[in-house]
Formats: sequence, structure tokens, C-alpha cells
Amino acid sequence: MKIKHIIIAAATATMMSSCQDFLEPESLSTFDLNYIYSNVDDARKGVNAIYSHFGQDAFRSRLSNNMTGNTDIEHSSGWSSNGDRYQIWDLEALESNRDLQIVWTYAYRAIRDANIAIEGLEASGMLESNDASTAQTMNHLLGEAYTLRAYWYSMLTYYFGDVPYMIEAPKAGLDFNLPKKNRNEILAEEINNLINLEENMLWADQLPNGIEQVNREYTLGMIARLSLQRGGYFLTPELTMERESDYLDYYQIAKDYTQKLISLKDRELNPSFRQVFMNQCTFQSPENDDILFEVPFALGNGDVGWNIGVRVDGGNTASHDYGSGNNYMAIPPTYYLSFDTLDIRRDVTCSLYKVTTEFTYEFVNGGLDIGQGKWSRHFLPTPPGKSTAKGTGINWPMMRYSDVLLMFAEAENELNGPTADAQEALKRVRRRAFDAAHWGQKVDAYVGQVSGGKDTFFEAIVDERAWEFGGEMIRKYELIRWGIYSEKMAETVEGLKELADNAFNGTTRYPDYMYWKVNENGNFTILNPNKRVVAPPDDTWTQQSFLLALHSDEFGYQEWVTKDWENYINGPQPGVVRYIFPIPTEAIANSQGTLTNDGYGF
Repeated sequence: MKIKHIIIAAATATMMSSCQDFLEPESLSTFDLNYIYSNVDDARKGVNAIYSHFGQDAFRSRLSNNMTGNTDIEHSSGWSSNGDRYQIWDLEALESNRDLQIVWTYAYRAIRDANIAIEGLEASGMLESNDASTAQTMNHLLGEAYTLRAYWYSMLTYYFGDVPYMIEAPKAGLDFNLPKKNRNEILAEEINNLINLEENMLWADQLPNGIEQVNREYTLGMIARLSLQRGGYFLTPELTMERESDYLDYYQIAKDYTQKLISLKDRELNPSFRQVFMNQCTFQSPENDDILFEVPFALGNGDVGWNIGVRVDGGNTASHDYGSGNNYMAIPPTYYLSFDTLDIRRDVTCSLYKVTTEFTYEFVNGGLDIGQGKWSRHFLPTPPGKSTAKGTGINWPMMRYSDVLLMFAEAENELNGPTADAQEALKRVRRRAFDAAHWGQKVDAYVGQVSGGKDTFFEAIVDERAWEFGGEMIRKYELIRWGIYSEKMAETVEGLKELADNAFNGTTRYPDYMYWKVNENGNFTILNPNKRVVAPPDDTWTQQSFLLALHSDEFGYQEWVTKDWENYINGPQPGVVRYIFPIPTEAIANSQGTLTNDGYGF
């Protein structure tokens, strides 16, 4: 059974029985693990249990996108409701928050299933099988299990700080009420595990499921990503941002393992930035391309194109069969306007249109509800049906090769400054962003300009990662590890206020209004995406308030401008983002006194 079908099976049936792909982890204890892991087919089924948890809300809507705002490039309004997701967006989540409970529960279920697979594989004797193919497959499965476990521990430490570190399969007599372990010790151990295993793993083009399965290139990238997390800043219970004194050791690891991937399995970036995401929307998963690993949602599962992506108004009365899709994470106009006007990525990333029930295009609601343009249900090759919403089957990108290039550039710069190698990695990403005719100015000259020193090159990396990964919902983790989360939020709010003031005062050079139409070919067209114009050339254009919509006669600015990021700027500790959340009530109760919520102003 393909992994993507494992995911939907787990989501629709909660868990299958043990005799049907071993998706009920508890029932694994009724089998002899030595039997299960004595052959490749059953071992594959055992590892599949770890993937099943991607099909739960803990990942498909929470960790993949909902819980990853607010940042300088993606945001939602949390102050307007007391609902669970709103508490998280506003950094005021309670112990009783159901979304936190879901993430905590399924993270540890995935870790439990990984531990079962790891123990079974390591005790099987098949890692050293005389059959080379069997030994190779079993060693790769072990790498998959360790890599997936490392992902879930990375998320737990980002959201809860120090957490219990469970690395044994459940068995009678085992103490499950473990105390918290230092997050950096957890990350260090998980990094070392992957370092010890990656050479025994297979590349995506050697695997039956390609990039829809954890592969060696993703594991190499994860070593780097985890190392930058370990070497980055973190929030202490005293509400200060600190980093460990050995942080450069982890930047070295990040450099070494991104460089290793570049050396062993380099590939050209897909020349079309749009095509990277259209491949996902049309169910294509090319190997040796930009995406290293993507969560493989089958039709009927996955929330991409439902709660993130281009807005589509549908329903039973719609004249199209694509169903309905919303976008929970709007793009602030400061981000839209931060792009170079020639940067191809802007119009892929930022959707200024929505699809109507009449199956035509309109400007986004309110003029400023800019959507995540990389995905949409109306890109699907077959309309899923008028009444559909969830379950588009669009895969979610976990890591792209451009991320590896930029992690290498960042690590190399931190260690040695903007060397020629660091500059070339940055150039490779920017070359795809601009037509070749503009490479002299937008790539070579730009990179030369920002390479005058370590600080300016770092700032360029911060910007480039924003432009490259908008909507992919990894920005939050980057701002945390860089220690500039609150600073960037303050810059965003001040930038929005300045745009609003200039538009209201008539001094802006940016669009106070945009003018749009659907042309004779049925394409959505904007007259002035980059600049202010006094009036359109004819009456075929519709006027839409853009930056002027930031102004409020009652409040000076729209309330979301001053409130969406307020707790990120002036929270319990001004200038420090309290991004750590309390351990859920149920976990505290079940720990029999081992776990408590202390520190962080809880």
C-alpha cells in the first residue's frame, strides 16, 4: 500500500486493524516484533504507522499551516475571538486549548510508532542481512523512522520548549511519566542519530514512492535544519532569548551536511517557480527536482486548497465543481510590496484574486485579503465536486532544494563571512526568480552589493528566505532561531502604518487603488500592481481600494494593523515573543505530577 493511502486510511478510519497495514500501534504488541521486522514487506507496514499521523488535524491543518502565524509574511487575526486557533495566533493559548492537545497527543503517538519501528528494526538482525537488497531496504526504513521522529521532536520543542524525551518502544513496566528534558539536548541527540544513519539511506530516485517518502536528501536537509534550530536562539522560562555557547558547532554541521547534499546529489532548480507548486496541485511528484520530500495526501485527505491557498467561493449553487476553499493566513501588503517588481515569485506567492461562484475572477475580499497563491483547488486537474472543501489531495512541501542552498549560504556566512561559495548559493536561488535578461543587475550586482560584510549578507538571507518561502509556513521557526521575531513584527506594523499614512495623505508611490479586470482571454489582470495611478485609461477597469484600505477614520488604522502583532511586540516581555505554549491540561493530569507548567509567564 502506498504511503499516501496509509495517510488517508488513518484519517478516515482513525486507525486500521493490525492485520491491515499494522496501523494500530497498540496491536503491534500482540505480534512478535522479531516476526514483523523479519521481512521487508511487514517492516514497511510497521514504518507506515508513523506516516499515518500526518493525516490527522495535528499536522494537516495545525502544524503545516494554521499554527505557524503570525509572522512578517503571513498573518491572521487572533484577538477577534476566544477560539482555540485564535488563542494560538494571539499567543494567549490556555492549557485547555484543544489544538495544543491535538498536536501534543499526535506528536507523541508518531514518536511512539517511530520508537516501535526503531526497536523492531534494530533488534531484527536484518540490518546486516546477507541479502544486500534486504539489508539496504531495512537500513533505509530505520533512517525513515529516525527522521520522522526527529521532525516531531523539532515541532514539540518549538511549541512547548523542554518536553519529555521518549526513545523506547512501549512495553510493560516502562515508566511513561518522564520529566522534561532540555530541548537542546533532545535536538543534539536527534541530530547525532541522523548523522549516524544517513549514509545507509536511499535517494528519492531509488525509492518506490520517490519524494512522497522520507529519503536520504530530506534526511541530509533535516540534519541542517535541526542544527540551525539547535544553534539558534530559544525562549527561556524567564522570557529571554538565548543561544548555547556551542552554537557555531551546529552551524558547522549545517554547512557540512548541506554541502554534502550539494556535492552528492546536486540538481538544477526547476526553472519555473510556479511549476514547483503546480506539480503538487496536479499530483506530479518529480524526483531530483526542487521538492525533497512532501507529505503525500491522497484524494479525500489534506487541507491544502481548503484552509490555505487561493480563495474559491463554491457550493451547491456555484456554476463550477471545484468546491470551496478559504485562506486562513493572509499576506500583509508590506510583504507583497517588499518584492522587486521583476521578481517572478511575487505573483506566484501572492494572490490578489479569488475565484467566484460564477467561475470567474474578482479582486480579493476587502482589497487586502491577499491569498497564498502557490496552491488552489481550482488548479486541480479534475474538479472534486460542488460541495467539497477538505480533502483535495494536494501534497504539502516539507523541504525544497532551494532551502538547502540558502541554509548552506547562511551557515557558511556565519562561519566564514560571505565567501564566494555562499554568494553562489544565493545567486542560484535568485537566478530562478528573475528573467535571465535581468541577472546582471538582479543577481550578480545585487549579491555583490549585499556581500560587503557578514551582517549585510545575513540580512539578505533573511529577505531571500521570505521571498522564496512565502506561504510555506516555515518563517515562524526562522524568526525564532534568528532571535529577531519581535523586531520583525514591529517593523511590519510600522511599515503598514507608513503605507496607510502615505496613501491617506496622497503621498504614496504605491497603489492606493488598484485597477483590475478579466480580459478577453478570461485572465485576471491588474493595471497597476506596483505603483499609484490617478485613473485608468478607460472604463473597462474596476477600481479597488488597496493601500487606502489600511486607513480607518475611526481608529486611524484598521484594527488588525495594530492588534494582530501586538502580543508579539508588547507581550509579557516587550521585545520578546512568547512563542512557547503551555503543556495541555490532559498531559499534565496524565503525568501524575511529573509535568507542570512553570515559567514563561503562565
